[in-house]
Amino acid sequence: MAYAPSRPNAALPPLRVNLYSDTQTRPSAAMKDAMMRAEVGDEQNGDDPTINALCDRMAALCGKEAAMFLPTGTMCNQIAIATQCRPGDEMLAHEASHVTVNEGGGPGAIAGVVALGLRGARGLFDVDTMRAAFREKRRNAPPQTLLSVEQTANFGGGSVWPIGQLNAVLDAAHAWGMNTHMDGARLMNAVVASGIPAHEMAAGCDTVWLDFTKGLGAPLGAVLCGSTAFIDQAWRWKQRLGGSMRQGGICAAACLYALDHNVDRLAEDHANAAALARGLASIPGLSVETPETNLVFFDTAGTGMAAETLAGRVRQQGVMVSVMGPHRVRACTHLDVDRAGVDLAVGLIRDCLAK
Repeated sequence: MAYAPSRPNAALPPLRVNLYSDTQTRPSAAMKDAMMRAEVGDEQNGDDPTINALCDRMAALCGKEAAMFLPTGTMCNQIAIATQCRPGDEMLAHEASHVTVNEGGGPGAIAGVVALGLRGARGLFDVDTMRAAFREKRRNAPPQTLLSVEQTANFGGGSVWPIGQLNAVLDAAHAWGMNTHMDGARLMNAVVASGIPAHEMAAGCDTVWLDFTKGLGAPLGAVLCGSTAFIDQAWRWKQRLGGSMRQGGICAAACLYALDHNVDRLAEDHANAAALARGLASIPGLSVETPETNLVFFDTAGTGMAAETLAGRVRQQGVMVSVMGPHRVRACTHLDVDRAGVDLAVGLIRDCLAK
C-alpha cells in the first residue's frame, strides 16, 4: 500500500522532493503553451486534427496500423482485454503486474476475464513458466486467449524485458493460439535504457500502449495501438467506458510535445535513479535493488524500521516515497527531480534513520 494522505493535510510541510511516482510530474510552461495553441475538433467524429496527428505518430512509433487516444493507461489495458477476450476467458500476466493487482479487478469486472498470475523474478517470467500454465484445450477449461507483458515491470523494480526473453514468450503465446498485449506504461523508459526502438520491442505484440502521464510529463493521456480491425472494435469499448472525448486535442498536444521534448531526457531520470540507489546503499541497514530505469526499490528490514514508518517520517521532512510492502519502499525519479533533489532526499532519509 502506498503512503499518501487521503486528502491534503495542512499539518504536512511542503514537498521538497517528490519521489512518490513519476505520475506526480506537472506540465511545463512550454507544454501548457502547446496545449493552449492546439487545433481542436470533435474527436468522436474523427475531426480533431491534433488527436489524429498523435495517433498517426504513435502507430508509426510502435509499428502498428492504427491507434486510439484514451484518458488513462488503465483504460488502455481494460479496452485491450475486453476487445480481445470474451467473458469466461483466461488471460496470463505476471502475478505482480499492474493489470493483475492495481486496476481494481478490472478484467473480471469489465470483461468477465480471469487473470492467471505467473511467477518470475523482477516482474518477468520465462517461456517455461508460461508454458507450464497452459491448460489442456478442453470444453470444461477456460479458453486462454491473451498474454499480457509489462514494459517496464513496475513491481519488478522498473526492469526491462530482455528482447530475447520477451520475444520467446510472445512467440510461444502466439503458437498456443493467444493474442499478445504489452502494457507499455513506461515503454519509452525501456527504449531509452536498452537502445531498442519501440517498434522492435512491440513487434510481437498484437496490441501495445504508451502512457504520457509518467516520465513524459503530460497531465493526462495514453495511446493504444494495434491493427485497424482491432482499433475499430476497441472504439465500442471506448464509448462504453466513457473514454470518447470532444475537443481532446488540447490534451493530445501535451503528448505530442512530450514525444518531441521529453523522451531523450529520460536518460537523466535513469542516471538520477542510479545516483539515488548509490546514496541509499551507503546508509546502514538499507538493502537497495540496483535500478535499470527510474524506479529505485529498497528494503528497510535491516534498519528495524517499517517502511510506512520511514515514509511517514521523511514526509515530515518534505520527502515523499511509496510504500510497497511491510519493509519495501519505492522512490521514483522524474523530470521534476534533479540531482540536488536526489542528494537532499538521501541526506534526509539518512537523518531519519539515524534518529
